[in-house]
Amino acid sequence: MAGGERDPWLDNTKMVLVTLVVVGHSWALLPDTHFSNWAYDFLYFWHVPAFVFISGYLSTSFEWTRRHFKALLYVLVIPYLVFEPALYYYRLSLGEDVGWVLYLQPHWTMWYLPALFCWRLMTPVLKRHWLFLPLSVVISLAAGLWDPEWLGLPRILGLLPFFVLGLHLKPRHLHRLDDPWVKVASLGTLALIAFLSRGLDDWARTAFLLYDAGYEGIASDVAYAAQTRLSVMAIGLVGAFAVMALIPRRGSWFTAMGAATMNVYLLHGFVIKTAELRGFKEWSADRPYLALLITTLGSIVLALALASPWSRRYLSWLVNPLGTWESRHKGRGRGVPRTSVPTQAAPPIVEQSPAHAPRAATVPPLPGGPDATAPTPPDAAGGAADPAPPPAAP
Repeated sequence: MAGGERDPWLDNTKMVLVTLVVVGHSWALLPDTHFSNWAYDFLYFWHVPAFVFISGYLSTSFEWTRRHFKALLYVLVIPYLVFEPALYYYRLSLGEDVGWVLYLQPHWTMWYLPALFCWRLMTPVLKRHWLFLPLSVVISLAAGLWDPEWLGLPRILGLLPFFVLGLHLKPRHLHRLDDPWVKVASLGTLALIAFLSRGLDDWARTAFLLYDAGYEGIASDVAYAAQTRLSVMAIGLVGAFAVMALIPRRGSWFTAMGAATMNVYLLHGFVIKTAELRGFKEWSADRPYLALLITTLGSIVLALALASPWSRRYLSWLVNPLGTWESRHKGRGRGVPRTSVPTQAAPPIVEQSPAHAPRAATVPPLPGGPDATAPTPPDAAGGAADPAPPPAAP
């Protein structure tokens, strides 16, 4: 693959993961049933770890340089400064009681931006030696002993191993996911995770899948809680690789949308909150299975719409105002007609602090991490294989 060519598999993966971020958040609107809880636990076992892993994989080129710091400003800092209060006050305007401290306690979907910012700043150190991988696991397990409320630190530390693993794996490692036997094994792996999700309450709790709280709030025994977190991390990692192995490597109309995952990540929350605070929860209470079908299909349609060419053309300035202005200013200076400014990859992924209940929203995403726009340096937001930050959260 040529140096400047995008990898279709990465764009496909980012778009799949950010779509699952929207699906996971929409399931917060569903009534509490055994089936919806099962689906929620199955999804959250692996989709946020996959988002964080891809974010790390696309961050390997980050260094402490002026060019990369500019990319962080455009792609993470400015969107957080704009969308954190925008979503906060929008929820207030709809009558929701929002109890977080603005900026210091990133709420709901916004947690992934400060998390990815911190991970990126640590990247030049974390990628120096593979020993940082087992160290990150120790940090994640120890982080459960501490339950700070600021800047989403429980998730920053708890999910760190997935990001560090992404920094250290090479393209040749991920190409092994394309082996036929791996694809077959992936189906069996996901079936096993679905089985474990069905009885999750017998050996863990949904709160362990969210990485947003210390052990004290979710388990009485610290040793048991640490062992459970380790088990959940292992299952999440295997599940993430199983899903990524099943994602097509060929380009298609869907692939182009992987360059606009930031639009999906930052804008979908307004739609979901509007539905929630306009009575969808109450409507779904008497129609749990119909509501599950509608929210799932509606989430997929919403993600595709927000990543569509129309969205990339007209909404890019919302998610990257400085980058869009700079690109158009330079274009006019050269006599180039104004064209759409493509956004590039975003998070899981990849969601802010969901309540410790089976339906709280996580993402990721922002798979994931935020999108960069045209003025972003080619590798400033991600690895050499992709010029932009990865998909998500949670």
